[in-house]
Amino acid sequence: MSTSVSPDARRIWAAARGPLIIGVIVLATVIVMSLFRDSPSLDALDPDSVAPTGSRAVARLLTAQGVQIHPVDTAQAAGEALDGGATLLITQPNWVNPVRLNQLRDQARTVVAIAPQGDAVGALIPGVDSAASVPTGTREPGCSLPAARAAGAARIGGITYSDEFSCYDGTLVARSQTILLGGAAPLSNETLAEEGNAALALRLLGQHQRLVWYRPSLADPARDGGQQSFYDLIPPGWKFGLGQVVIAILLFMLWRGRRLGPVVTEPLPVVVRAAETAEGRARLYRRAGATDHAADALRRSAINRLIPLLGLTSDATPEAVADAVAAHTGRDARMVLCGPPPGTEQALVDLAGDLDRLTDEIGPL
Repeated sequence: MSTSVSPDARRIWAAARGPLIIGVIVLATVIVMSLFRDSPSLDALDPDSVAPTGSRAVARLLTAQGVQIHPVDTAQAAGEALDGGATLLITQPNWVNPVRLNQLRDQARTVVAIAPQGDAVGALIPGVDSAASVPTGTREPGCSLPAARAAGAARIGGITYSDEFSCYDGTLVARSQTILLGGAAPLSNETLAEEGNAALALRLLGQHQRLVWYRPSLADPARDGGQQSFYDLIPPGWKFGLGQVVIAILLFMLWRGRRLGPVVTEPLPVVVRAAETAEGRARLYRRAGATDHAADALRRSAINRLIPLLGLTSDATPEAVADAVAAHTGRDARMVLCGPPPGTEQALVDLAGDLDRLTDEIGPL
């Protein structure tokens, strides 16, 4: 008796637990890193936050200068708070529908948008294109904008823009009372005191007595694209990670499904006697009432025994075997070897007896 080589549950688990554990560890690490990475964004440019990425410091300075700050989190609230003498700060312009951005720009007297990209740039200042992102560093104004010249060098970075009226190596563009700021460094608590950041922030946001501080929320009906699918809401980093996981799974399947070698024959675990096989097949024929198939099997067996006895070739037809039997015995055997199939079980039994007598009659020549 042989042992089965098919893998059982224990062997499958032993082979798969290593990659599975590694995959779980990698997934948990990605989730933890994403949570820690995304948590500071909850306070980013929040006028009430004292976190490094918050903006409470610049908000206090503006209030001390007599600027009234109105924090809002929807485009509708921003539109209602605006009037002809208000400045509008948009911390996440990429989240707002470009059409709504254009409407808000027309309502405000001055607009300051932080790091807009793509369609948001065209909605705020047509003809300006966003370029690459640069790290935060000390940069000179390099332009004639009064606010930039008064502030001097500033710690700034982020998105750069291609425009003839750009400042600070393209990280600030001002045209028609619309200002695009490539990064939030000049407004954040962490870097407000560095270089001329405070002066630049106060001159950009304090041009008018009222400042509408618009931080778009996830529930804002004016979010870009309206109803978005679940796939659209997945961060780009997660999409890249998912692609890497799919590639890893395909490689793992290819590795586990490699050819193990040629097929190895092995003896059957039990021995089945030929008589039992014949009896089982006969019972199947009888249960199905297949007298024609049974008769055909009996005739083929008889012909195979008669061919070597009559000296015929192995490809001899039943008619040729019947003719050879007639030549040897003078008996017409066509009905026995080539006749129609029997219609009843008794006729099948009679045919089997005729075939046995025919083969016995021929015997060894």
